[in-house]
Amino acid sequence: VQLVESGGGLVQSGGSLRLSCAASGFTFRSYAMRWFRQVPGKERELVAAIGSAGISTNYADSVKGRFTIARDDARNTVYLQMNSLKPEDTAVYYCNAAGWGNEYWGQGTQVTVSS
Repeated sequence: VQLVESGGGLVQSGGSLRLSCAASGFTFRSYAMRWFRQVPGKERELVAAIGSAGISTNYADSVKGRFTIARDDARNTVYLQMNSLKPEDTAVYYCNAAGWGNEYWGQGTQVTVSS
């Protein structure tokens, strides 16, 4: 099983980034996919989630209206479109797959938003 995130980087406040997470080794379409983030000294925080059918989505209050999660089951990939970025969005972002009693994590990608 692999989850490989990409798309992180340095961006100015107000800018945008799109994170991608390419999955392999499990039946991607059957799993809910989530994005978490973590800053040093704090607990990992759920940012956004999308159900296995791609119909239901959930967002942390702090990112509602700015971030959008989407999935492409044909490409086994989940995305996180991040707009209107703020310095407080700076964190390592992790992709997570959950389902069938299993849970998998990616290695994380750094997002840094400068003021």
